[in-house]
Amino acid sequence: MAVSRQTSTSSDAAPALDYDAIIIGAGMSGLYQLYRLRELGMKARVFEAGTNVGGTWYWNRYPGARFDSESYSYGYSFSKELLAEWEWSEHFAGQPETLRYLNYVADKFDLRRDIQFESRVTAAIYQEDTRSWNITLEDGSHFTARFLIAAIGPLSTPTLPRIEGRDGFEGKSFHTARWPKEPVDFAGKRVAVIGTGATGVQTIQTIAKEVGHLTVFQRTPNWCAPLHNGKIDAETQRKIKAGYPEMFARCQETFACFLHTPDPRGAFEVSDQEREAFYEQLYGERGFGIWQGNFRDILTDRKANATISDFVARKIRQRVKNPAVAERLIPKNHGFGTRRLPLETFYYEIYNQDNVELVDLNETPIERITPEGIKTTARKYPFDIIIFATGFDAITGAFDRIDFRGVGGARLRDKWRNGPQTYLGLMVDRFPNMMMLMGPHTALGNIPRSIEYSVDWVTGLLRFAQDSGLTRLEATADGVEAWTDHVKALGVGLLSNEVDSWMTGINRNVEGKERRIVARYSGSAPAYRARCDEVAARGYDELRLA
Repeated sequence: MAVSRQTSTSSDAAPALDYDAIIIGAGMSGLYQLYRLRELGMKARVFEAGTNVGGTWYWNRYPGARFDSESYSYGYSFSKELLAEWEWSEHFAGQPETLRYLNYVADKFDLRRDIQFESRVTAAIYQEDTRSWNITLEDGSHFTARFLIAAIGPLSTPTLPRIEGRDGFEGKSFHTARWPKEPVDFAGKRVAVIGTGATGVQTIQTIAKEVGHLTVFQRTPNWCAPLHNGKIDAETQRKIKAGYPEMFARCQETFACFLHTPDPRGAFEVSDQEREAFYEQLYGERGFGIWQGNFRDILTDRKANATISDFVARKIRQRVKNPAVAERLIPKNHGFGTRRLPLETFYYEIYNQDNVELVDLNETPIERITPEGIKTTARKYPFDIIIFATGFDAITGAFDRIDFRGVGGARLRDKWRNGPQTYLGLMVDRFPNMMMLMGPHTALGNIPRSIEYSVDWVTGLLRFAQDSGLTRLEATADGVEAWTDHVKALGVGLLSNEVDSWMTGINRNVEGKERRIVARYSGSAPAYRARCDEVAARGYDELRLA
């Protein structure tokens, strides 16, 4: 398409902008983007709602929070010095260590001087006359910038259950993603956990050792597999550091940027004995191998999926002594790996403890939360503490909480009412000069690996704009339609898209999120990068540039 290079006269006459670029969020995306913008000589500002850096690892400080990607594959790769200096203590680091790491990064590269904390962005309005964005904070202050970069994360907007009486509970209550900074004393306490997703699993297995009595309220059981975490000894540390180049190269090659990638064989291309042995091997290994490194067809073929689902169901029955409890913990409405897989450490064994009770909400739903505890259709449960492990308004939720308005006042939440529409997961038509990091329709997987690529792509686009004297960068409607159709086509045949989960846009606690959508890119990370690289190599000629 034709590319206009001229700069508008109205832009030339406009008053000076506060910044060249504004970044929303000081998590892993925002920190690295700030680092890269400084390399371009841009005057940038990060607005962060929290009191410190860290994003996910700042907010999610609940008991047991930790990686399920290997620590060394999760950290940043852009600085050899940083890689040499930092030593992970565990194969899967806990939240406190990860937050220390991100603070170390912020200090090492002096990032804090361009970050404004306790500054929640409530609105972002595009101004066509100045080709700029006007940002409004919760305190009513305004700031302007040529470019706006949303680094607000796919899982950053917590949701509470819509249960009558929720706010009337007289004990302590917490959402896992808004955990208090001060320690919570569980000793001798009667504790309820509502929710058994990845966060719930980590919380439950951690606090079960401390509480007086724990009651788990479960609506949908999830398939879980062992994490097999462990400390990193000196010799392993040396090998990790020496092997960083090869490891990051491996992450560039795999389907989802993990150390694991699908086995090229189909589940029925081996004998029953070989298949069982392979599942045993994966079940005994660290990390996501059993999900991301399994037979190539377990997530697309029902019969293949049934073999791994049956295997893990047998493991649950072996580990949980009470057969009735074991059956309640085995999912019946989805196959293994078709929802986000929680990794666990003796999670199933805690249900063998006398002080742990599992309540199946399909059998006895919660009627209300009372001042004293929780009332189901069967009985009343008194509690001292209620923990809501009820997840997030995922992928689009953080965007819905900010009033993004583009050309002519177009609202992003209106444009995405029936599901997100994006160009490469990075831009949206009618929202010029706005880029998204880890937004809908981008490659997720091992998040930091995807973060670094997205940040580098955005940085390349902004460098191109600088070199070419461009002040307006916009995706086209045709480009958005084509990419959105491509993302939808990639999802055809995936068993995960036939399941209600945050990955398909379902959240019964959020109005309007009761219908499945295709919210995430499900192709391979190498294919995603190749498509984005192609756009850059052609001088971004698929964009409307001026």
